[in-house]
Amino acid sequence: MGNGKNNKGKNEKEVKYKKSDAVKDPKEKREEEEHKDKRIEETGQITLEGEEGKKSIHLITIIGEIEGHDILGNSSKTTKYEHILPQLAVIEDNDEIGGVLILLNTMGGDVEAGLAIAEMIASLSKPTVSLVLGGSHSIGVPIAVSTDYSYIVPTGTMVIHPVRMNGMVIGVPQTFDYFMQIQNRITGFVCDHCKIKKERIEALMMETKMLTKDVGTILVGAETVKEGIIDEVGGIKEAMSHLRDLMDDN
Repeated sequence: MGNGKNNKGKNEKEVKYKKSDAVKDPKEKREEEEHKDKRIEETGQITLEGEEGKKSIHLITIIGEIEGHDILGNSSKTTKYEHILPQLAVIEDNDEIGGVLILLNTMGGDVEAGLAIAEMIASLSKPTVSLVLGGSHSIGVPIAVSTDYSYIVPTGTMVIHPVRMNGMVIGVPQTFDYFMQIQNRITGFVCDHCKIKKERIEALMMETKMLTKDVGTILVGAETVKEGIIDEVGGIKEAMSHLRDLMDDN
C-alpha cells in the first residue's frame, strides 16, 4: 500500500514537471508576443524574464514630455504618470519581480507628476537602476537620481535650470515665494539622492553663459558624474549587470 502511494505521488510530480516544461503552442506563443508588443507600444513597459531560478526585471521607459493633469496633443510623445504610478505599486507587490530598470530620454515636463514618479521609485523596496539615454532634462533629473544606482551614456545630456511656468503669472511677491518653494522641493530631493550639494546645483541652475532657454546648464555624459549627479558613465550592459548584482545581494 505504501509503495503504491509513493509511486502515485511520483507519477503526479512527473506529469506536473512535463506540463511545465512543455513547448508552448505556436498560437499561444504568438498571442503572448503580440501582447508584449502592444504593452511596449502603449506604456513603454515590459517584464524581462530572468534566468531559471531567478526573478524578473521590470523595464520602464520615461520618454518625451512628462504629462501632468492636462492631456498634451497627439503629436507629442509623452509619459503619463497615471500609467507609471499604478505599475510601480504592482511591482512592489509582485514577488516574481526582483528589480526595476528605468530608461530615460525625456525633456522634462510637469513638476508634480515628475516628483510623484521620482518619490515612488525611491520608495520601492526592490533594487532599481536608471540609465540616461539621449537626455534627462529638467524634472527628469530627480527621476534619474531616484534609483539605487544611476548611469548615463557618454553622449547623454542633462539640463539643470530653475523652475519655469507657462501662461499668465501674477506679479506679486507670493508668486515668487511659490516658485522658490517648488524649486526647493526639487533641489532638496535631488541632493538627498545623489552627491551634489545644494549650493552647487543652484549655481548650475542660474548659469547665464550657456545656450539654454534663459538660464541654466547643460551637462554631457561624464560631466554629470563629475558634478555628483549621476553615479557612472555606462550603457545598457553595465546597467543590467549592476542591477542583477543588486538583486543577488538583495
